[in-house]
Amino acid sequence: MGRRRRRGREPVLVWWIGFAVLPAAAWWAGSWRVALLTLLLWCVYEFLVVPTVCRVTTRQGFSCREPVRGRLFACTPAHQQVKTDALWRAIGLANPFRRKAAPDADRATGTVVYTPKVRGRLAQADRAMILLAAAGTLVTLVGMVYGFNA
Repeated sequence: MGRRRRRGREPVLVWWIGFAVLPAAAWWAGSWRVALLTLLLWCVYEFLVVPTVCRVTTRQGFSCREPVRGRLFACTPAHQQVKTDALWRAIGLANPFRRKAAPDADRATGTVVYTPKVRGRLAQADRAMILLAAAGTLVTLVGMVYGFNA
């Protein structure tokens, strides 16, 4: 599979300039609400928008290098299923929406094939950023609830 390059995307630097300007504006205005909005935008960016690579381990044991947007997404439906299962395992649960796959009749035998549990292990950097973004989302939600009472 060749690498795909999509034209017309904003440079990553634009996002990071925004993430630098918004906290400065929150500090200058003394607004914790703008700071929470900045944190929420960063969480959305990490979950859904950041340009990254798939990183699902193929059946042969290599990491998939196809570009994707967002740490929660993969390049193909098969890789997405593996990544979704890995995300559920990261929080200690089995995927309740897992579809049972039919055995592949054309599968080559005699080669080492990695199981989906091994293939779906999240990279350490992805795991850390997803957990940080999840914690940031919780902080934002608690801050919004607290803000309604204050």
